[in-house]
Amino acid sequence: MPQFTVNAARIDPYRNFKFVVTWDGRVVAGVSKVGALKRTTEVVTHREGNDISTDRRTPGRTNFEAIMLERGVSHDPEFVNWANLVYSTEGDGAVSLANFRKDIRIELLNLQGVVVQAYNVFRCWPSEFVALPELDANANAVAIQSITLQNEGWEADEGVVEVAET
Repeated sequence: MPQFTVNAARIDPYRNFKFVVTWDGRVVAGVSKVGALKRTTEVVTHREGNDISTDRRTPGRTNFEAIMLERGVSHDPEFVNWANLVYSTEGDGAVSLANFRKDIRIELLNLQGVVVQAYNVFRCWPSEFVALPELDANANAVAIQSITLQNEGWEADEGVVEVAET
């Protein structure tokens, strides 16, 4: 069976370096890395009293792992503004209980910039924020800031379908 239904002659999978992250209806500037979307379902082991000495396994609770976003340090305030909704130097009264959760969207693009897969991630909130990384005068690197997002699940956008490539 071919890997692609519309582009049956295509043998190369999609690359991992073309993507877009959006929240609040806007593209988040400069995101250079997105952590994996990963979920794990616990295994519940049980055995009935009259069973032979082998365990039965049943799915238990499902956990969605945190997603880390990274980008070069810039003057775009999106990361810090969101992180400040969870923690404020003004005290707990300044924390926004109404707005600290957001849904985000992660879109994978083909080499022509067309969306080929998209995932909606639900009820995210920043549990870790690195505003400024360790600095090193002997290094030759970009200063990277990151935000770690807890979430309550994600799903593929089934409305995104394979399109004919030219």
